[in-house]
Amino acid sequence: MIDFSLKEICEATGGKLYNAKEDLFIKGITTDSRKAEEGVVFVALRGENFDGHSFAVKACEDGALCVVSEEDFETIPYIKVKDTRRCLMEIARAVRIKSGIKVVGITGSVGKTTTKDMVSSVLSEGFSVHKTNGNFNNDIGLPLTVFDIENTHDMAVLEMGMNQFGEISRLSYGGMPDVAVITNVGVSHIENLGSREGILKAKSEIFDFMDENAYAVLNADDDMLITLKGKRKNIIWYGIDNREDIYADNIVSLGLEGEMCDIHTMDWTITVKIPIPGRHMVLNAMAAAGVGVAMGLSTEQIKTGIETFSATKMRMDISTTEKGVKIINDAYNANPVSMKAALDVLKNCEGRRIAVIGDMFELGDFAQGMHYDVGSYAVDCGIDSLIFIGEASAAMKKAADDKGFKNYCYYPSQEEFLNEDINGMFDKGDTVLVKASRGMQLEKTVRKIQEVK
Repeated sequence: MIDFSLKEICEATGGKLYNAKEDLFIKGITTDSRKAEEGVVFVALRGENFDGHSFAVKACEDGALCVVSEEDFETIPYIKVKDTRRCLMEIARAVRIKSGIKVVGITGSVGKTTTKDMVSSVLSEGFSVHKTNGNFNNDIGLPLTVFDIENTHDMAVLEMGMNQFGEISRLSYGGMPDVAVITNVGVSHIENLGSREGILKAKSEIFDFMDENAYAVLNADDDMLITLKGKRKNIIWYGIDNREDIYADNIVSLGLEGEMCDIHTMDWTITVKIPIPGRHMVLNAMAAAGVGVAMGLSTEQIKTGIETFSATKMRMDISTTEKGVKIINDAYNANPVSMKAALDVLKNCEGRRIAVIGDMFELGDFAQGMHYDVGSYAVDCGIDSLIFIGEASAAMKKAADDKGFKNYCYYPSQEEFLNEDINGMFDKGDTVLVKASRGMQLEKTVRKIQEVK
């Protein structure tokens, strides 16, 4: 963490310090009392099933320098505030400002985590980069990411997620992006936001705390994002179908080895091999190229960064079992758009193709229709065998039935699949896609398939 004192925490939060000297510098900030080591500040949050205040005294006994609290304590050092969760973001904003580094904020319905990884890889060719770990992309995760910024970092790449109006605005407040990337406007969280127009409005909150001259890198192929044309300065547009500032052509699938394409700007062309399969990865690569352009990187740096990036675990993570079954582990998350993109990857694989696909969450009243649509799409892709898991996935099963597709299995829950003897279900040479929303935890299914004899 950069140099930051208890006095600066008080100034950022409006809190009052008790039982400690304000000129003490801290070694870190955590919301997990188990990580409250010597010199660390513990922020006591309240949740549905826990109250961090219950662990405040123990945190100090373990070495915590101070506690940020809504309650009073007699003996331990603490900073009294009205709302610890809100203050967590206030501290993050103060740390971000003091760090003086450049920040790239990334949001979107699909692809933001992979785009974050690719942008970070590109920027690392010219800068010392800190990025969001895993899916730390909410109003707790983003501050924790900011707190890990070191004096040696030049840039931070912050993923910004949401499922309600106002959430991205708060993340923009804390992160204050110098460059904003919006990958697309899909249907994720439509249950809470009502429509794609609502989702666009929520995603556009990323601009709320950006300078009006700051760069935005936007997907020109997205029918909602393109409506922002002319509404902001310094937009870098990228696309495949719409050839604006950055575009790609000569796209060649290399199967599970990735994608090859040419990426063009007005000034240069580079040929890149993207090491992750899927046509949608070309869009992610162009977003990374756009950020590279905005930050003044060379074509060689952009090319190298794209070609050497590695994705977050369970994002098109490809492995082969002892039996010779290839598994595409894409169980990190899912929505209708990303599910179809993953099925597109599977349909181009060799051998027997099996899709193990489960429930997609936060679709509200649209859930049944969207699951039905994905099930229908899976059949149309020519996938050889389908395994549907989850209550909502019954609509996928119905789509298969309606199309007369017989080679499928349906399990109302993952537990039922895990209790099944599946040793005869997968053979050498098969390629198996596993994908569902994060809450389904289909990595358990991946592990079971990996153990098939």
